[in-house]
Amino acid sequence: MTVLQKCQEALQHDSSLREAVAVQPQPAYFAHASAFIDAEVAIGEGTTIWHVSHVLHHSQIGKRCRIGQNVVIGPHVRIGDGVKIQNNVSVYEGVTLEDEVFCGPSMVFTNVVNPRSAIRRMDELRPTLVRRGATLGANCTIVCGVTIGQYAFIGAGAVVVKDVPDFALVVGNPGKLIGWMCKCGNRINFERGARPGVCQTCQQIYWKEGQKVSPKYAG
Repeated sequence: MTVLQKCQEALQHDSSLREAVAVQPQPAYFAHASAFIDAEVAIGEGTTIWHVSHVLHHSQIGKRCRIGQNVVIGPHVRIGDGVKIQNNVSVYEGVTLEDEVFCGPSMVFTNVVNPRSAIRRMDELRPTLVRRGATLGANCTIVCGVTIGQYAFIGAGAVVVKDVPDFALVVGNPGKLIGWMCKCGNRINFERGARPGVCQTCQQIYWKEGQKVSPKYAG
């Protein structure tokens, strides 16, 4: 083969390689170059994953999620649409986050209630469910086996050891219910325990019966 033929073959190979690269489908999400994405994961359109975060195998992340720096997800974790996970959070196996959940910086999930380094207990995981729209404040801890209700608000540094009702405001260690929060993230004013209450910010009306709060819609 002559030098000219070798050059022509090399150019043809480069051209074919460029065409092959050009037709490769681009992911519908963005992951920073330093992030680690395992095989067999599903990540929704419009999601962003930032520096040194790791999505482990068989995990599923919905659309339009924002995953901060140094976040670990999985394995086998399910995350809904529109979820925001701030820096330094680990979402372990056994945890499920529904749509529009907010996880504040450095908040903590667990998945084994009585861990020992020398005893393997991965077959004893206690599931944790965080329901739609809930907020988990910075540095709070969610002990495994609980359900956090819809639009509940867990204050910064709180330690949650039992189920939290929808719209509840929980603070302290151990976590204590001290009030109720609107979908918009502001307090609901229930005057003297009256059943109807109102958010002073968005004017949404709520109905309260015991430890159950629900929005009251016109009509």
